[in-house]
Amino acid sequence: MKDREEPRPGAADVDAGALYADLRASVRGAVEFGTTARALHTMDASNYRRVPLGVVAPRGADDVAAVLSVCRAHGVPVVARGGGTSIAGQATGTGVVLDFTRHMNGIVSLDPEARTAVVQPGLVLDRLQEAAAPHGLRFGPDPSTHSRCTLGGMIGNNACGSHSVAWGTTADSVRELSVLTARGEALTLGRGWQGAPERLRALVEGDLALLRTGYPVLPRRISGYALDALLPEKGADVARSFCGSEGTLGVLTEAVVDLVRTPRARVLTVLAYPDESAAAQAAAGLLPYGPLTVEGMAADLVPPSAGLPRGGAWLFVEVGGASEAEARAQAETIVRAADVADAVVVADPAGQRALWRLREDASGTATRTPDGGGEAWPGWEDCAVPPARLGDYLRDFRRLLADHGLRGTPYGHFGDGCIHVRIDFDLMTAAGIARFRRFSEEIAELVVSHGGSLSGEHGDGQARAELLPKMYGPDLVALFERAKDVWDPDDLLNPGMLVRPARLDENLRFAVLPREPVDVVFGYPADGGDFSAAVRRCVGVAKCRTTTVSGAGVMCPSFRATGAEEHSTRGRARLLHEMLAGEVVTDGWRSTEVRDALDLCLSCKGCRTDCPVGVDMATYKAEFLHHHYAGRRRPAAHYAMGWLPVWLRAVARTRTAPVVDALASVGPLAALGRRLGGIAPEREIPRPARETFTRWWRRESGGRARKGAGTGGGSRVVLWPDTFTEHLSPSVGKAAVRVLEAAGLSVVLPPTARTRTGRPGGARLTVRHGRVCCGLTYISTGQLERARTVLRRTLDLMDPVLAAGLPVVVLEPSCAAALRTDLPELLHDDPRAARLASAVVTFAEALERLAPDWTPPGVNRPAVGQTHCHQHAVLGDAAERRLRAAAGLTGELSGGCCGLAGDFGFTKGHFEVSKACAEDQLLPAVAAAPDDAVVLADGYSCRTQLEQLAGRKARHLAEVLADGLERVRDGGRRSDDQRGELPAMTWRHGRSSEG
Repeated sequence: MKDREEPRPGAADVDAGALYADLRASVRGAVEFGTTARALHTMDASNYRRVPLGVVAPRGADDVAAVLSVCRAHGVPVVARGGGTSIAGQATGTGVVLDFTRHMNGIVSLDPEARTAVVQPGLVLDRLQEAAAPHGLRFGPDPSTHSRCTLGGMIGNNACGSHSVAWGTTADSVRELSVLTARGEALTLGRGWQGAPERLRALVEGDLALLRTGYPVLPRRISGYALDALLPEKGADVARSFCGSEGTLGVLTEAVVDLVRTPRARVLTVLAYPDESAAAQAAAGLLPYGPLTVEGMAADLVPPSAGLPRGGAWLFVEVGGASEAEARAQAETIVRAADVADAVVVADPAGQRALWRLREDASGTATRTPDGGGEAWPGWEDCAVPPARLGDYLRDFRRLLADHGLRGTPYGHFGDGCIHVRIDFDLMTAAGIARFRRFSEEIAELVVSHGGSLSGEHGDGQARAELLPKMYGPDLVALFERAKDVWDPDDLLNPGMLVRPARLDENLRFAVLPREPVDVVFGYPADGGDFSAAVRRCVGVAKCRTTTVSGAGVMCPSFRATGAEEHSTRGRARLLHEMLAGEVVTDGWRSTEVRDALDLCLSCKGCRTDCPVGVDMATYKAEFLHHHYAGRRRPAAHYAMGWLPVWLRAVARTRTAPVVDALASVGPLAALGRRLGGIAPEREIPRPARETFTRWWRRESGGRARKGAGTGGGSRVVLWPDTFTEHLSPSVGKAAVRVLEAAGLSVVLPPTARTRTGRPGGARLTVRHGRVCCGLTYISTGQLERARTVLRRTLDLMDPVLAAGLPVVVLEPSCAAALRTDLPELLHDDPRAARLASAVVTFAEALERLAPDWTPPGVNRPAVGQTHCHQHAVLGDAAERRLRAAAGLTGELSGGCCGLAGDFGFTKGHFEVSKACAEDQLLPAVAAAPDDAVVLADGYSCRTQLEQLAGRKARHLAEVLADGLERVRDGGRRSDDQRGELPAMTWRHGRSSEG
């Protein structure tokens, strides 16, 4: 269903309908006053929330001028917004939000000789870096959100990033700015008073002494208006003065920015210190060596597997040079000068990227405290002090935290004296909010006592603007207010920011959430069983809005395919937040807006790992669908594909696979079946195997247990016959048996319950066929009660396996992930669920753990394909990588998502998005592979997508290794007389135990 576009009143004195109509008549770009658009823009990455009247995506400066004219006539404020990653609340507002990311997002020109670029405000920083790189150039500042933050947002906040010790802040890289004032005047800002609005020069020249003495001297002073840039000795630079004004003075429409030379080679040195204060104390002493970065992190934010040198805190010091040898020599000089107990020098670009990802993800990982995952929030995210005083400041900061009973882990730009920290404020209760205010007031005084700035990078917004008098005094703050009035006399642009601000404890985004836990099905163990807390995980850092995948990353395929905020992980989390709030999204679990946003979620679980705070949108989607369709008719695809195990077992039981195959070959009948089943007409329906895997097993073994070949019997493993292996690709199961046995393992299948009919004791008894099932198809379609029933029956069947403590080998990654994560979260009251989850191993893990001395056959070919999304997000692929390497399969598998994702790519209306996901990473990687490459895909969906879209047959790793065994086998076929099953469960009265 299309989002409701009729405007909803946002303020008592605003005629929202008339405003919407006037904007639609005046603007070429999209004008959106519907529920979805408003809900998506209530928050940025801060603690604050404001509900806008609507959103406009302008197509050019003329559209911006039209919006300003209409809003001025209606008395409605305007908020300019880039990537929405602001941390102080300045990208939220109650009027009209301008979204520059959709249309005004390009590079107008790039001049390598002049080393400048002309850019639009919605341009993502990484796109500029990619365009400049072939010329040996780059834009100097690079915040950790570089893959999704925009140049307009960076200029609005005067953003900096890790390389500011070398290349300064955004203001240092701005040459000219084209802006529109609130009253529609077009100005081009530059040096020598160029573009200054009338009366600004007189205002500055009337207070030169105050401007010369009122600002602290330090490299990261971002707070307040940069009116000192207008001093004559600083060139009266109006463009520089505009930077950091947070959209309160004018609306940026274009910018001329400077680019810098990129060093030919870079080397990253990681220096270890006992704690962050020691690291901070040492940072300033490294600046004379000319580093490109001096970044600090503490152990609380770094996983043990990160491979850093031993210590409690680290400095990441990057240096550049004309060659790797020159850069390495510079790095080693710094190591000697640093006098640390341990250090590592990394010249490999891939190794450097892995380390930098640790630092870039800190803004998200810091939102969960390290000793149990409690919530931590921004608010004192980036104050700065002179670098030489950073160590002393951090010690005082720690004492103040302790005095208030608070915790936080500082990290950030130690070389510039700028600290980021998330603190475990209680922003849900009145007492907690009062403590938040007291702490904020005291920390502001502490920062000022160290000669610092309340903001060193992200701006003041609502979080700190109220406290600016502590830093600047009343006279300079009054001058800020007069400057605002010169630029924006009607207070139209982002009111409540920087001057005449809202209180720092107002408009908190948590205030609207329910106080009591919501009744849900999943256990949400990491969030104390509270669905609201799970939704609060999304703080808005927007890593899901990246348009390219780095390494093996997955998140967020639907955003990369559509470019739409509602189809990002953050967008969906925002809609769920507003659903719980009930103000914008008013119909709760029945919301069509939330349903439609979740409809294009592929349930890939990529966000579970790639999101810095571990948002698990696949679980949230399943939860929502469960409630949304409770007591209601579901879409046809939920019955056709959600109940796939039932239909396939019926085909297998009746031995009608040949008939189904024949009918699927008749075009009109196949089309009718697709239409009735809610299946995309572009899809070919997979054909069930004529012989299931377990039927082959019984035929080959006669029901007897099989010992591992060549060893006289080894460790016993249970091979899980998942629905896809059992009915659609039994060749995978057969291959796995061959390989596991060749490795010396004894393979058995899980128990089954069989049909028996009789009259024991005079009563009729019917026990029907039952098999284990992970419940995946029911979970992904939100049929959670059915999933719980299936999983309980599975646990009953698996009792002998659990009692024996046997490992359970699952070949299909999505099924393994469901058993590892969904099972214990759905049946959190059954201890057997956790036991089965812990018993699950992948094919490669089973070989590595249980047959460590076995050597796989040498395949010795390049490999191409894709790591399954669930493998990446839940299971990990380290064992698979090692197994491939041992078999001589070279090359890296691609990241991203295949786009089929179980039922997603088969559902009617999803084909184009499914195809776009495949074309993002998988299909190009396979197309570029050498002719002799093995195409690997352990997931049935991935193999099907490759076959249907690329005409390429992909194979499970087990199949490739089994073929290798066939090639090297020199003896006759071994006897298959010992393969069998575990004992069946006791026969039971009642309903079928099938899944």
